[in-house]
Amino acid sequence: MSQLSQALRNALRYFPPFHHNILAAEFTQELRQYGHIYMYRFCPLIHMRAYPIDQYPCRTRQAASIMLMIMNNLDHAVAQFPQELVTYGGNGQVFSNWAQFRLVMYYLSEMTEEQTLVMYSGHPAGLFPSLPSSPRAIITNGMVIPNYSSREQYEKMFALGVSMYGQMTAGSYCYIGPQGIVHGTMLTVLNAGRRYLGSDDLRGRVLVTSGLGGMSGAQAKAAVIAGCVGVIAEVDEVPLRKRHEQGWLMEVTSDIEHCIQRIREAKRSKAPLSLGYHGNVVDLWERLLTEYERTGELLVDLGSDQTSLHNPFSGGYYPAQLSLHQANQLMATDPARFKTVVHESLCRQVAAINKLSEAGMFFWDYGNAFLLEAQRAGAEVEKEGGGATEFRYPSYVQHIMGDIFSLGFGPFRWVCTSGDPRDLTLTDDIAATVLEEISANVTERVRQQYNDNIRWIREAGKHRMVVGSQARILYSDQKGRVCIALAINQAIADRRVSAPVVISRDHHDVSGTDSPFRETSNVYDGSVFCADMAVQNFVGDAFRGATWVSLHNGGGVGWGEVMNGGFGLLLDGTEEAAKRASLMLNWDVSNGVREGPTFKLSASLLDIMGKSK
Repeated sequence: MSQLSQALRNALRYFPPFHHNILAAEFTQELRQYGHIYMYRFCPLIHMRAYPIDQYPCRTRQAASIMLMIMNNLDHAVAQFPQELVTYGGNGQVFSNWAQFRLVMYYLSEMTEEQTLVMYSGHPAGLFPSLPSSPRAIITNGMVIPNYSSREQYEKMFALGVSMYGQMTAGSYCYIGPQGIVHGTMLTVLNAGRRYLGSDDLRGRVLVTSGLGGMSGAQAKAAVIAGCVGVIAEVDEVPLRKRHEQGWLMEVTSDIEHCIQRIREAKRSKAPLSLGYHGNVVDLWERLLTEYERTGELLVDLGSDQTSLHNPFSGGYYPAQLSLHQANQLMATDPARFKTVVHESLCRQVAAINKLSEAGMFFWDYGNAFLLEAQRAGAEVEKEGGGATEFRYPSYVQHIMGDIFSLGFGPFRWVCTSGDPRDLTLTDDIAATVLEEISANVTERVRQQYNDNIRWIREAGKHRMVVGSQARILYSDQKGRVCIALAINQAIADRRVSAPVVISRDHHDVSGTDSPFRETSNVYDGSVFCADMAVQNFVGDAFRGATWVSLHNGGGVGWGEVMNGGFGLLLDGTEEAAKRASLMLNWDVSNGVREGPTFKLSASLLDIMGKSK
């Protein structure tokens, strides 16, 4: 059987045979045109958004909360390519096709609290009997036998409809729009200033980077909140204009000379600025180098990159030698030539970065596989004497966020299922008050992290971060997360908050992810390529009270490079919800910050062991 015939057969199994003749022709056309069968005819006409939880036709609010989160992930204001069921990252799928969406929503509407929905890479295997204490959904995405977990095999499996790349929070139904990455990027920039520049006063300091898509678009807003000058290159005018209309980009220019002029002016005035350069970041890096060589003036202090290099040859990275249109044509007509051009562009980009770094700029890899792909391209990114995950430049985990993760701080988030902004305002105040109380009795190092997040949450309304659901994110440690969850649950019980609240987190966290080139790149005991932590996290959350759990292959740095898991937990004001939150959140963090095994054998045990010899 040909692969096209197998893909058709896999797609048609969702439908009775008497529909096959009509659907087969449509699906064949989709497969040939798009490389995948999305089943566009089944895309619902309903306005896709997070409706208030009581509007979902369900037998249990736990199921309704999952429906709400799914629809938020596919909201046109939130999702990158909603018609293709892609939430972010270029190929982060919620489902593989629209029939799966409809089936899942049906199953959730019929589910009782003694059933669990089982999900295989977007495919709903069905409802199965379980306990009320069990998760209502168990999700796995991209679980492939390790020897076959390659980029090439992924393309084939996705085309066949048998596996799926769920990124992190796309396939786990927990994305909350770019707010999450805004906050994480702000913390990264602040702590980069402390480490590299010796100050958290970033006025007049310049950060140069690239990408204004679903995740990378947050860089513009984060730079301004952190107080610096953020210059972000983007080749595609559509996301660039979107960020400008959104108010996250203050200025836009396609004139590279004007870009250089505005950088110089902003440095001088020390006014926060987010400047979008409509052009290729390679050209910008080379122009900054030319300016330094000509005048001796280093216009950039900090540098990074957020192009989607986990997907470099299918639109994740656009080479400097080609226009956007030319690149799209070449990747379709001559993939091998396109790969060569991408590698040439990466080598040019790294060459300019290297020279600017030698002049005093500080550069870090943002966990998007930039240095990994640059190494594969033959660019000079090797670290002399470095290990398998070490390069000339550190990842942001190795030098910046790893220390924060080690304290247990990571991206904790919640969604007010009422859809009422007043509930979000109240939960913001609850969270800030909890952190202020805890921070009075902690070390200075921990207090600094609390203070950054208290400032964030107190100013969150001013920064207009909400896109889609009424959601919030902050970084907190184990104690903070548990206390915030319990305080919000009590507010629901007291009817100060009008409806249940879903708590969750990014998979990019303390214990949710094993990723040797990002989250766990600062692990040096030889276990960096092991994935026990992420799998144990998924399993442990499942039987400690999570409403749903997920485990993914891929996310951030790409398919085959990472294992990661996440959860959703519904707080409904009950004692049972408080018990679940306390039990599960304590495990969810401590699994990642645990110390190595210590064996303390009692005297009686030693006696027994001695007698057995």
